[in-house]
Amino acid sequence: MHLSSLLVVAVSYLLGSIPSGYLLIRFFRHEDIRSVGSGNIGATNVLRSGGKGLGAVTFLIDVLKGAAAVGLGALIAALLEPSAAPRNYEALAALFAVLGHTFPVWLRFKGGKGVATGFGVFLVAAPWAALAAITVFAIVLALSHYVSLASILGAASFPLFAWITVSGDRPVFFIDVQFAVALIIIVKHHQNIRRLLAGTESRFGAKKTA
Repeated sequence: MHLSSLLVVAVSYLLGSIPSGYLLIRFFRHEDIRSVGSGNIGATNVLRSGGKGLGAVTFLIDVLKGAAAVGLGALIAALLEPSAAPRNYEALAALFAVLGHTFPVWLRFKGGKGVATGFGVFLVAAPWAALAAITVFAIVLALSHYVSLASILGAASFPLFAWITVSGDRPVFFIDVQFAVALIIIVKHHQNIRRLLAGTESRFGAKKTA
């Protein structure tokens, strides 16, 4: 692996691993979000813990750190490997930013589910597909009131939208990462899937675990 690739991996992982929900709740409410609700550090659990404003800020930061990782990945590629396919570097940054969020070294590799960070990375790498996927998320959430179901279907729809909307050079690795990120998000929702199938999943607005 080239030095530039290693640099992209390191920078993207460290950016992605910033546990914004954990830090915000710790700083403003002096609590450990991992001991509240579902124990997840993501925006949904922050919101359901009673921190509506903090939930929104958590979502925004998680989106921005994903977007920043891909932007920096593209910049590193342009500076160090100008002849390389830029989308491969964007994809590498996207993958490791999401892995950083879901498996942060600071929290013993127990992080969030990657939805907001996944949206952020692809908002830069494949913006129209990301916007289409979050539209699916919004529609499913409005109809079902299940954040988990909306997240799963939004993630699953992204590779299809990317295939339709992304033009120009589409390296195999770039396509593979789209499916990999979607799969990571879906797998991280495995407990929610069990509850959905059992009919015990809580709906948005309820105070049960997400």
